[in-house]
This record gives sequence, C-alpha cells and structure tokens, in this order.
Amino acid sequence: MSLTVRPVEAEEMPEFVRICSLSLAMPPERFAAMRPEWTLCAFEDGQLATCYGRWPFQMYFNGASTPVAGVTTVSTLPIYRRRGHLRAIMETDFRLLHEQEGPAIAILYASLAAIYQRFGYGIVSTHYSYRVEPRYLAFAHSTPTRGRLREATRAESGLLNALLKRFRAPRTGDLHRSRAMWEYGVLAEPPAGHTLSLVVYEEDGEPLGYVIYTTGPGGFPPPGPNQALDVRELIWLTPAAYRTLWEHLARFDLVRELTWGTVPADDPLPHLLLEPRMLRATARDGILARIVDVARALPARPYAAPGALRFAVIDELCPWNAGRWRLETGGVETEVRRTSETPELTLPVHTLALLLFGQISASEAARMGRLDAHEPDALERWDMMLRTRHRPFCGDHF
Repeated sequence: MSLTVRPVEAEEMPEFVRICSLSLAMPPERFAAMRPEWTLCAFEDGQLATCYGRWPFQMYFNGASTPVAGVTTVSTLPIYRRRGHLRAIMETDFRLLHEQEGPAIAILYASLAAIYQRFGYGIVSTHYSYRVEPRYLAFAHSTPTRGRLREATRAESGLLNALLKRFRAPRTGDLHRSRAMWEYGVLAEPPAGHTLSLVVYEEDGEPLGYVIYTTGPGGFPPPGPNQALDVRELIWLTPAAYRTLWEHLARFDLVRELTWGTVPADDPLPHLLLEPRMLRATARDGILARIVDVARALPARPYAAPGALRFAVIDELCPWNAGRWRLETGGVETEVRRTSETPELTLPVHTLALLLFGQISASEAARMGRLDAHEPDALERWDMMLRTRHRPFCGDHF
C-alpha cells in the first residue's frame, strides 16, 4: 500500500465532495465553499481515501482575537477505514502549521469526540439546549421595561453584525462571522411552512440586542397549541435587553414548544425564572481544541492577572510542544519560553487546552487527575491567572 498526504487538486474536488457527502450524510452543497488549498487528504495507491479540510477562521479569545484552523470535512470512505489515514493527515497538518507558523490552535466540532481526543484535542466548551413551553417563561422578579422592541429585516444585517461583534468581543471561542456564515446559518431560509423573524431591542434609538427565530406548525397532537418556535440566536448587551427579548418569546400563546439548541454555558435564564427546571436543559460537548504550538498559542489571549507559571507538557504527536515551559505575563503582553526550572504542574496537551480556554480551572483539573501538581500551592495562582471573562462557547457550527 502506498499512502500520500497532500491537498486535492481542483479537478479532484467533485470526488472530495462526494466522499464528504457520503460519509457525513450531508447534501453536497454543504461543501461547495471548500477550496483545494484548504484541504489535506490521504491518497491510497493514488485513490482519494480520506478527506480533511480547515477553514481559516479568526476566533475571539478572552478579549483578544487570534487565527485558528477550523477543521472540517473529516471523512474516510468505508473501504479505507482503520488504516491510520487520519493519523497521517493530523501529523502532517500539525507539522505544517508549526513549521509555517500557521494558526497555533485548531478547533472542530466532533461527530464522535473519541476520534479526536486521541490526537490531543480537548473538549473546551459545553453547549446547552432548552425545550420549554412559553407559559413557563415567567421571571421570578419583575422589573420595569426600559426600551422597546421592533421587527427587523435581512437588510439590517450590518446592524445585527455590529451587535454580534460587541457581544462576542470579550468572549472565548466565538468566531468572527463572515457574510456566508450569516446566510447559511442564522439567516438561512426556514423549513417549508415556517417563518423567519428578527426582533431588535432598543433604548432611546440605540440597538442593544436581538433575537432571531422561526415559527411554524409543530405537529403536536390536539388539544392545545400546535405551533413550534425555534430560537436561532439571542444576543444582548444589557440585562434589560436579555429580559425583554425573553418576555417577547413568552407571549406566543399558540406555541406548544420553544427550543433553543445553542445555549452558552453561562446563559443567565436558569437563574431568572420561577420554574427553571421547566427549561429541560440538556448539555453536550461543544467545540474541541488542539494546541498545535504551545509557544505561540498561550500568548494569544490576555490573562486575568500578571504573574509567572512553570509547567511541563506531555505531547507525543507534536514533540516541539513537549517539555518544560515558563510563561510570564503582565496581563496582555505574554512571553512563553523554554526553561530548565522545575515545573509547578505537569499536564498533557489536551488538559492545557481546557485551562487555556477556561473550560475548567487548574484546581479542578488536579482534583480530576488530569494533571500532576508538584507544587499544590501554585494551583490558586494558576486559577486566578487563567480565569476567563465568560465561559467558553462557539455559537457558529462549521
């Protein structure tokens, strides 16, 4: 067997799309925007066997912004599976990103997290889902409404994008959303028989939030309301905007069930309702992240406090990451360099990703057995410095 790892050529893109569509059970048009230069694939005896691509994204990172590789279209024809093709691609891609100083972090959504955790990825965010009857969207404490709501249109996408940027700027994991991501994401055409609605919250003419949702027949058995409402996105810059938008959604008397499938882990609604259990909130893993280059990834985000950290990384797939490091930061400007000093912590690269994104703290990781604390007193300093302003979350699927 001869195995070659390389990008596909333009004339090979139809076969690339066919394999992705077959493997991922998605329509071919979902892969139309992928370019040959963004791919890296495995060819067995000259035949395309495993597909792999990465979008050139920009990610918000605790108040900063950094380039990331958005890994996607990972697909292998069934007749070529279990032969190590994906490992060969991963090793090649990580090496190229390191040598060419490409994005120092790779992120992805996993069909199965087990596939990617063996390559050093860690689950760095948690997504929640709500499924609630609107009549249970009653707040525990009343407050006066300060602003007003108005309907918006697709023509106001610039206004929506400006609000989205302000909302995401201090967060970790969200992406800079392109026009295509708007059109194929939250502004995509609704299913047949459903209506897409955009509602903006304003105070004294200043937009401070919006909600995008669809409504339509829900197929529920009689008697009772028969409609379904699906929240695609809810963005708020003030508590008043958040509350007023939810009060709007609570007024749909003919809706039997309201769903929201991409809820941030720190969404405040469970702490505001009279009956939060009626949200029927469920959790699942969000994005996974892989630190490809420790020396460049760790300075990419601001830190909550100045200080220094000493640590040793375990990374079999990217040997340039393995070994002892020292991080020194003033909060914004950070230097990471090799050191011979004794480490405070030793941890695998996937655990380091969780700490870097703020998914868990160093103290929590130590209690879980995900790292070795050689100097336990240092854990409190690690927790303080690595704290993020918000829980990590990515509101765009790719």
